[in-house]
Amino acid sequence: MKYIMALDQGTTSSRCILFDHAGNICASVQKEFRQIFPQPGWVEHNAAEIWDTTLEVSRAAMDKLGVTAADIAAIGITNQRETSVIWDKATGEPIANAIVWQCRRTAPIIDKLVAEGYGDMIREKTGLVPDAYFSGSKIKWLLDNVPGARERAERGELLFGTIDTWLIWKLTGGRVHVTDYTNASRTMLFNIHELCWDKALLELLDIPESLLPEVKPSSHVYGKTEFELYGGEIPIAGAGGDQQCALFGQCCFEPGTMKNTYGTGCFMLMNTGREPVKSVNGLVTSIAVGFEDHVEYALEGSIFVAGAAVQWLRDELGLISSSHECDELAEQVADTGGVYLVPAFTGLGAPYWDMYARGCVVGITRGTTRKHLARAVLESIAYQVTDLMTCMRQDAGLEISLLRVDGGASVSDLMMQLQADLLRIPVDRPAMVETTAFGAASLAGLAAGVWRDLDELRTLRRSERIFLPGRDQYDCEAAYRGWKRAVACAQGWVEKA
Repeated sequence: MKYIMALDQGTTSSRCILFDHAGNICASVQKEFRQIFPQPGWVEHNAAEIWDTTLEVSRAAMDKLGVTAADIAAIGITNQRETSVIWDKATGEPIANAIVWQCRRTAPIIDKLVAEGYGDMIREKTGLVPDAYFSGSKIKWLLDNVPGARERAERGELLFGTIDTWLIWKLTGGRVHVTDYTNASRTMLFNIHELCWDKALLELLDIPESLLPEVKPSSHVYGKTEFELYGGEIPIAGAGGDQQCALFGQCCFEPGTMKNTYGTGCFMLMNTGREPVKSVNGLVTSIAVGFEDHVEYALEGSIFVAGAAVQWLRDELGLISSSHECDELAEQVADTGGVYLVPAFTGLGAPYWDMYARGCVVGITRGTTRKHLARAVLESIAYQVTDLMTCMRQDAGLEISLLRVDGGASVSDLMMQLQADLLRIPVDRPAMVETTAFGAASLAGLAAGVWRDLDELRTLRRSERIFLPGRDQYDCEAAYRGWKRAVACAQGWVEKA
């Protein structure tokens, strides 16, 4: 039997999952890595640590199943998207820590671009709202602030990549410097209409094009792994940003189908087909998937902090000892007692796009307990997703009758029920919630001939539970109005320099 290896490189951990032809998980290994916070609002990762953990979990998954390189048909990679690495072409050493998608240090660069009137041009070319979230300003910051980096880049000595690019480069022993259409579309440097790096944007941010990887389809054989890594060569045959892979793994192949992933952040995507849809409600337009002969587009709403708020309760406040305990506490109270938590720890994403918002808790009384806070954290995730759905309905102009869900926090029955109540539509949780990894595996498997076509992939998805709206609609609407008031308290908290 041949297996497909999915390398799921996320914001807080690296994971490897081995799937069989039927889409079953046969082995899974995960390892967390350090989150680095040098200053308030700054977030970094050590790219070497990301590579080491990725290699470690992939070897461990193979050992767990007792397979060799000859048993792996292909590798698919999915990754935290906008996180940016620059490294030395000759040595393979990063010039600095990777700047993570959550990091807000480049907000002044974005402010300057918008103030100079480039916001509409950026939006038109890239489909993105100008924001520190995307890779472009992160690259500029590294070139401007790491000693000697700009000069070395102009001499062609450095390479840039999002994490997919970094891993493919490492896996192939530095032979292949590529990204796929989905990751390229999140850099704020890629023209999503012409499907190329945009020279005007590169000039605007003073980024040499020699830094950038070649852009390829999401389902494509990019190269083979170095023999010594796994004791044989394995084709690397698929890559995609984590949210696009989740959309693909949920079999959202038709225009109008959509999913929401509950991970460190929350990301709602709708497939809009072969034509991009421009948002007027604070969403962004990205490439959903790139094939050899065409690309398909997606509308996307991004929430910066979702599951990370549960981690905050556990790691920073010490109010819970595990993520599961958050659910257990929240279930012990009927509501939050009027408490709202807005987890704007690194600003607010869609639809607010407020880089200067910060987290707040409102409505606290003397009777507020950690049970209420735990429930407020879960509700904050459901409210943010409701924000996105409201925008998605308006932009797409389509009646949305179902939301497919996945990601770690989707295992919470309480939160999925809260979500169905607020959205007033069924919420469909699949039997296998690792849809991001399966999306990467699917892209690789299609390129490697493991699966024939999209129809065959459709047969592999099964629903585990569908949550239906149960709570009174009037109560839900009143609670949501309270959320909007709480958000207003969090906005614009940090004074601009």
